[in-house]
Amino acid sequence: MPKRTKSNERTGSKIRETLLRIGAIREDRIVLFAAKTRDRDPLNVHIDRASEVIFIDDYYVGDSEYVGGEYRNKPKPLMKAAGRDYEDAVDSERRCRAYRQFTIAKTICDFGCGSGSFLKLVQPTAKNVFGIELQKSFADALEASGIACRPSLDAIGEPLDLVTSFHSLEHLPDPSGTLEDMRRCLKKDGEGKVIVEVPHARDFLISTLKVQDFIDFTLWSQHLVLHTRESLRLLLADAGFKNISIEGVQRYSLANHLHWLRYKLPGGHKSILSVLQTPELVSSYEAALARLDATDTLVAVATT
Repeated sequence: MPKRTKSNERTGSKIRETLLRIGAIREDRIVLFAAKTRDRDPLNVHIDRASEVIFIDDYYVGDSEYVGGEYRNKPKPLMKAAGRDYEDAVDSERRCRAYRQFTIAKTICDFGCGSGSFLKLVQPTAKNVFGIELQKSFADALEASGIACRPSLDAIGEPLDLVTSFHSLEHLPDPSGTLEDMRRCLKKDGEGKVIVEVPHARDFLISTLKVQDFIDFTLWSQHLVLHTRESLRLLLADAGFKNISIEGVQRYSLANHLHWLRYKLPGGHKSILSVLQTPELVSSYEAALARLDATDTLVAVATT
């Protein structure tokens, strides 16, 4: 887990150093993408003009921010339409369906598990489940429900079949070090697997349509890097993972995009526009975005 620091403290984040070392960015291609994020002004956000990797340099909000979780209760006006309960349920159900072959009768750890929605779904058919979560209220609630929740990977005392990390890696000031820790906790010789889900720098609304309101909303001081397929692959390979497979997933479909274009606000997937979406349309739109490498999310599956 990240080294404990004071909240809002600028630190020696290893994001730029790591991205340069693995070849995901180059100094001569880095330019300023934005001079602020939705929650912090000023805060420089950079982009590599060729690879399109987007990152924040030399900043980390601090572990104490995640332990307390106060940021979840202080939404900006723009965030009012973006409550997380619905999204959390839909995402967890999707992940449970997509990765059943890796969870049934297996020992699983979800890194940055939040309230534990994914673990609760897979627990009935898994051999054993653990959560890693800094937010104390979430960790306490999971422990009370019978799911072991720890503050770090060091506290897991048995070899794991699977480690999942859903939208956590982009928050970490040393993602390479954390991935190496995950690999060490997994069973060896290809038996252990990792699933990593992160936001995509080439999101259709960012890289193709260039919707400024969406960009302003997406850039957040806690999201230290937005990956591309190649940067995510390089990061996993650098940590020692093999057989890396990366797919594009679209969490927010056509109704959400229409809502951004018309109203310049999040939440279209829960608005009246959502009645337009049939399962066939959702699937076709995701396939079209994946063909353009423009989904909002990347998912990597790799082995030890």
